[in-house]
Amino acid sequence: MLFSGEELMKKVNVLSGGEKMRCMISRMMLTDANTLILDTPTNHLDLESIQAFNNTLKIFKGNILFSSHDHEFIQTVANRIVELTPNGIIDKMMDYDDYITDPAIAELREKLYK
Repeated sequence: MLFSGEELMKKVNVLSGGEKMRCMISRMMLTDANTLILDTPTNHLDLESIQAFNNTLKIFKGNILFSSHDHEFIQTVANRIVELTPNGIIDKMMDYDDYITDPAIAELREKLYK
């Protein structure tokens, strides 16, 4: 499912970003990890790999800490938003679209970024 044909014999140092991500997803599933820390995890993935990764993370039982610029990925995976500002932290249990459109949070962000 991850690799087929001659791809099975590839050396690790020549794997693409998407191939490395598929290996990481497989390892995560096999080792039953309870926490993942991800930095822009969808950066080098094609659409099919992103969808597979999203589906895997939706059923992941542990904690996932991540940063991303991918709006759809954040909206799909995140249920708690923690924003670090120069003058404090905003920590809300809500989905991302609600977070970025909430007027009370916008007011709080304005205060914390002054």
